Amino acid sequence: MSISRYARLYFRPTAFVASPFGHAAGTVARLAGGLVWFSAYEMIAVDGGQRVATRHVPVAAIDAFVDSLSGEQAEDARRTIARIVAPRPPVELGARVLRFDQPQVMLILNITPDSFSDGGNHLDDPAAATDGAFAAVEAGAAIVDVGGESTRPGARPVWEGDEIARIEPVVRRLAAGGAIVSIDTRKAAVMAAALAAGAAIVNDVSALAYDPKAAALLARHDCPVVLMHHQGDPETMQREPRYGDALIEVYDWLAERIAFAEAAGIARGRIIVDPGIGFGKNLRHNLQILNGLALFHGLGCPLLLGASRKRIIGALSNEAPVDQRLGGSVALALHGAQMGAQILRVHDVPETVQAIRVWRGMRDEALTPSF
Repeated sequence: MSISRYARLYFRPTAFVASPFGHAAGTVARLAGGLVWFSAYEMIAVDGGQRVATRHVPVAAIDAFVDSLSGEQAEDARRTIARIVAPRPPVELGARVLRFDQPQVMLILNITPDSFSDGGNHLDDPAAATDGAFAAVEAGAAIVDVGGESTRPGARPVWEGDEIARIEPVVRRLAAGGAIVSIDTRKAAVMAAALAAGAAIVNDVSALAYDPKAAALLARHDCPVVLMHHQGDPETMQREPRYGDALIEVYDWLAERIAFAEAAGIARGRIIVDPGIGFGKNLRHNLQILNGLALFHGLGCPLLLGASRKRIIGALSNEAPVDQRLGGSVALALHGAQMGAQILRVHDVPETVQAIRVWRGMRDEALTPSF
């Protein structure tokens, strides 16, 4: 199969294996320095916005395959493959260290009246909200993601002053208690207030596209930032979202936002990416992204998956309401772990942590040689 030298090549780790034992040296590779191993790449060639070729290349043959490419293609392919296997270094956050060599659980804590799952639960009682968050940390959550503006489909923007008033006391109390706090916001003023109150991470569902002041602010603070893919805004994003190839287009969009952040002075080692399940995507788009999730490791950044209680679960389970989506949420979290996602953003921490611990226990046993 010949590949046009004008085609852009993408590489998705595939053919996952439990451990490197029993495989000859050089026939398997470790995904992003984590707990997942794979034995092949799916090479996807795209030209003119269309997939023109796919090929499964064994790990053992990937160097020879890359050597057969044209100069610029080969250079891009080597860079992408190096990013896929490179360990994601830990991030120091004051006295705490966030590691990416295993899946970490992020608690969703919405201080809003209208979030799709838990809106109104914590709005009027910051003390109860933080007590619940501390319980989740005790249960195994590594990060608490605090949001003061709903981004559910159809949600309207919140004035930044109201958003700050909602989140600031919660962030301050959580940070003072030793929790790693992430602030879920699109607005620079809210980011600044949360960082001043002790937040360590910014989770921007607009990927720094909403507020022109946000990128410079985060560059000055040198804090990790989550760049999430979206199409449209919360008010309009689910009105007939369209993609030619959802997986490839989301990948390219995130690559562009990473380049934007780097140009603004944010180090690539501080960037986390999120493909944005449910944000401007229909059921088919979400499934394409979930099935191809390992592709995003080619961006060279830790990968966050947020699919907890989302519409996709109801669509696949007889329209189960939000409060009956625990099983589907855990299933998607485990899928993310098996695809190498480093952060799993969830509502149900104890159940997710238990599932991940069992998954990890099985992997740890598989990684212990029996000879």
